[in-house]
Amino acid sequence: MSDGYIMVLITVSKPEEGEAIAKKVVEEGLAACCNIVSGLRSIYSWEGKLCNEPEALCIFKTRASMFDRLKDRIKELHSYKVPEIISIDIKNGLAEYLGWIDESTNG
Repeated sequence: MSDGYIMVLITVSKPEEGEAIAKKVVEEGLAACCNIVSGLRSIYSWEGKLCNEPEALCIFKTRASMFDRLKDRIKELHSYKVPEIISIDIKNGLAEYLGWIDESTNG
């Protein structure tokens, strides 16, 4: 087993952008998988304006040791100037699932 596991959350302007990013990083072994949740509405402040925009949420599962590489690759592929890229520790999980994350990532 690895040194730990994380979920990495990002938002994208369209599900298609999330799909394109997900395909690249999963193919490159930076994440084991990505769930894409459509239909979000994000309300946020950006450059002094209140924004209210549709977005999609991407949830990547990977090893904690992969975060910096995954973050850098997502930033390269993402259309936003400052994309949301945050990680959440996975404290517990099904051993077989966590083992699959190990097998599916290049870390």
